[in-house]
Amino acid sequence: MSDARSYRVAVGSQDVELPLVALSGNLTIALLITVDHGLAFAGTAGRELATELTPFAPDIVVSVATMGIPLAIEVTRSLGLDEYVILHKTPKIHLGDAYSEPVRSITTDVHQKLRMDPARVPLVRGRRVAVVDDIISTGASMSAALNLIRRVGGVPVVIGGLMTEGSGWRSALGPDAELVRALGAMPVFRPGPSGNGLREDWS
Repeated sequence: MSDARSYRVAVGSQDVELPLVALSGNLTIALLITVDHGLAFAGTAGRELATELTPFAPDIVVSVATMGIPLAIEVTRSLGLDEYVILHKTPKIHLGDAYSEPVRSITTDVHQKLRMDPARVPLVRGRRVAVVDDIISTGASMSAALNLIRRVGGVPVVIGGLMTEGSGWRSALGPDAELVRALGAMPVFRPGPSGNGLREDWS
């Protein structure tokens, strides 16, 4: 790559131009913020991802706040389901710590806890779960979500994402990587030779 400031990528049938954002001197990512692409984008992406998830016959959709919420709504609607469950990274008075998992994501770079509302646990326990998120990158958020779902008795049967980013998520998820279905894939970016420009890094 050159000194481009954006990266064009296909998300299913939709092409989007994503800004390139440096997270450090050695790592730049193409930033997909779901809520910045409008209702039509979310609706189409949700329908297309639901098509990928349908063969696994999920009973409930679980996602991670905040960017996973629009996707969870659209996927749930397209699967013909009504209820969905959102896992939260921000402490709230009704969540507590009874159902929580530590997590650190690539875009926040701080230690957090992923929490499930105790009142929502019965919707997950004993049910086939589709876990969806906008981007599957390091696999840290998804791994924490899977741990939490299993701890409350849910059965993850498929993992859905708009995009996978790089390949670090494969080792982080281990055998669960085989559950991943996504609408597209994109690399992370590293400095080019002699620090000039950026090069795609799929590893």
